[in-house]
Order: sequence, then C-alpha cells, then structure tokens
Amino acid sequence: MLFNTPLFLGFFALFFVLYFFVFTQARLRALFLVAASLVFYAGWDYRFVPLLVFSGVVDFFVAQQIEGHSQARQRKQWLLVSIAVNLGILGIFKYSNFMIGSVQETLSFFGMPVSLGTLEVVLPVGISFYTFQSMSYTIDVYRGETRARKDFVPFFATLSFFPQLVAGPILRAKQILPQIERFPQVTPEDVKFGFVLITMGLFKKTIADLLAAPAQTLFNGDGPLSWIETVTGVLAFAGQIYGDFSGYSDIAIGIALLLGIKIPLNFNTPYFALSPVDFWKRWHISLSSWLRDYLYISLGGNRNGRQIRNVFITMLLGGLWHGAAWTFVWWGAYHGTIISLTHLLRGTRVGQWLGSINLSAFRWLQWLFTFYLVCIGWVFFRAESLGDAFSIITALHSPASGVDAPPFAGGVLAMVALVILLIHCIDYGIVHRRELITRRYPRFVPLMILGLTFTFLIGEPGHEFIYFQF
Repeated sequence: MLFNTPLFLGFFALFFVLYFFVFTQARLRALFLVAASLVFYAGWDYRFVPLLVFSGVVDFFVAQQIEGHSQARQRKQWLLVSIAVNLGILGIFKYSNFMIGSVQETLSFFGMPVSLGTLEVVLPVGISFYTFQSMSYTIDVYRGETRARKDFVPFFATLSFFPQLVAGPILRAKQILPQIERFPQVTPEDVKFGFVLITMGLFKKTIADLLAAPAQTLFNGDGPLSWIETVTGVLAFAGQIYGDFSGYSDIAIGIALLLGIKIPLNFNTPYFALSPVDFWKRWHISLSSWLRDYLYISLGGNRNGRQIRNVFITMLLGGLWHGAAWTFVWWGAYHGTIISLTHLLRGTRVGQWLGSINLSAFRWLQWLFTFYLVCIGWVFFRAESLGDAFSIITALHSPASGVDAPPFAGGVLAMVALVILLIHCIDYGIVHRRELITRRYPRFVPLMILGLTFTFLIGEPGHEFIYFQF
C-alpha cells in the first residue's frame, strides 16, 4: 500500500476518523493503531505479518528478562538472545542466498566449483528497518536508558507504526513509546506542518521519478554514452535517491504529526555537506545515529586509538545493511575509507591548517569535493555489478570518450542540477523555517496546491520508493 496511491488515501482517511472520533481512550487507540498497522503491512504480503509479530514478542519478553535480572552475566545473555534472533531473521531472509553465492564464487576461484543451489526466500518488506528498531529497544533496556514495558500493546504499536514501518525513519522506543502511552495530542501547528511535509514529500517523489529516466539510461547499460551523459546519469541518480527517500521520510513524519506523534527529521540538506563526516550527520540521520549509538560505540568508539578501525567496520556493515550484494559492501567500505581519511587528515598539521581557513571560496571547494565523493559512492550503490561500477567511474573521468553528445545534452545536465538544488531548497525550508511556515501558513497554501497539482498531473501514482527494497 503505497503512500502515493488513492488506496492509501482512502485507508488513511478511514483510519483518521476512527482513530480520533471512535477510539478515544489511550489503550484502545494504541490497540487500533496496531490493528491498522497490521492491515497496512498485510497489504504488502500477509505471509510476513507473523514474522513482524514474532520479532516484537521476542524483544518484549527479552526486555522484561533483562530488567528482571540483576546479574550482569544474565542480562547480557538475554541481550544476546535478542540480537541473535533479530540478526538471524535478517540473515535467513535477506542474506542467505548472498552468502551461498559468495561461498560458491570463492570455491570456484580456488578451482573447486560446486553448486550449492539457492533458497526460495522472499524478502519481507521493511525487515531491515523493524529488526533494527526492535533490537534497539532491548539494547536501551540493557543500558538502562528506558524501562521494559509491561503492556505489549503500546510497545508493539511503536514497532509496527505504519507510517514508518516499511522504510523508516528508524525510531527508538524512548522517542515514540511515551507519546503513544500518554494519548497523543494534536496541535494546530502539528497539523499545518504535517500537511506541508506530506505535500512536499509527494512533490519530491514526483521529481525523483522524473530523474529516474536519465539514471536508468546510464546504469541499465543501454550502450556507449558520451561523457556529459555519464555525468548526467550519475547526478540524476544522486537527485533521484535523495528526492525519493527524503520524500518518503517527509510523508511518514507528516502523517505521524497528523496523529500527534512527533518523529525527528531524517534529512538535513545532505548535499550541502562540507565533508564526508558532515554528510553522514545529514543523510538518513536515523540510520547513521543508530549505527553510531549501537554499533560504533559498542565496538569501542574512538577509545584506545581504534577510531579508524571502528569507523570502517561500522560503515562496512552499514553498506551491507542496505542490500545483499557486493556493490553495497563496496559502497559501505568506500564511505568507511573516506570518513577514516577525513579523521586522519584532521589530526595532521595540514588538516588543522585547512580547518583554520575561513574563506567562502574554500568552503565552496570543500562542498564541491564532498559532493563529488558522495556521487562516486552512489555509482557503487546503483550499479548492477562491481564491473559496471568501475566502468562508469572510469567513464566519468574520461571527458574525451569518443562518443558524441546528443543535442540538448548540456540542457538536460543543467536541468538535473537545478532539480537537485530545488529539492535542497525544500529541505532547507523544512529544517530551518518550520516556525515561519506554521506562523504564515496561509501564504504557503497556494504553494502546496501548486505542488499537489504538479504531482497529480506529472507524476504516475504507484511508483515504489527505492528504500522499500531494503
């Protein structure tokens, strides 16, 4: 059930009326939210509803066991049960065939060809998101950062919360559970900003779909392309994935606001970043903060001179989280490398000297170089294979490719760049001008109407969001 379809509009309209005007008691409202979320998830594939419930039941029970034991050894054992179950679910459904294929390729490389077959496994939508979200609850209970709940209904309402269930943002129980338990109150400001987020999210999704064509021309290997078409394709995908994913996040956060539930923003103009470290503070914030708090810190953080190692491992596994393919592993390793190099440079005299430069021209160079590095990373992320990725990167650095650019290729490149800038202007307003938007809401209504009109006239409803595959 996609956000950008009439079916979801009807579903949410009915849910909204029942949620506010029929179920007016806190626990009944949470119970209804659970039921609606399960119906929403069943709309994708009803076979995996029990898996979602199982994950929630396990971590609900484990959290109580962790809190009920005083001995550190027993608490850690129960925590390991939660981690093993959640990672086991991910391993079976998402990585089993990848691991089988990798073993086959390794054995073949050493002259021992073998056919191990593959498992007929269907990837449950949203599994990477809700397993991480569920696991963070037991870790927080173990660390004493939240208490284990005795009532399963509000807990499971947070885990299965339908606006963010299939593609995030990844929530922490301590962020959303208290809101559901205390009967969410909706303010006029929440409603106003919620509608703005939903409108802008749909608008960004429409723009992202328009950028899909030049990106597919490059990454689907339709033939030799000119250098300018290669650049356009890479930029188009950079804009597509940003508009698509940030658009989904905006819609999810906006829907939650209409229900009185506040979710932190997931993007903060990431392509305005001045370093790879800065980029990951702005991109997919709920995932990057999850990896920092639950993986990087657990590995030891920057203690004992292990910062570089721990950063690299964290980003490597973050890449693997996105997908069961070597292209995602390379993408994670690539970001781990450039982030590590950034930290190493900052510790040198040259890095300190560069950091002391306070010139606008230098900041422009920082921005341009960071954006270039990020775009190189997107090639690994989008390419069908590592061979394709390296071919595209080679072509990207070969202006004299020998292939003539088609007419208007420069104009297409300029339009793609302007569209990316437009998406960032929208995000800048969302992040930094919230009070202005809610205070002068009537002035933004015509822009919202214009955005929705463009969305329904130009866009094609039913296009899946990219991050649904993760």
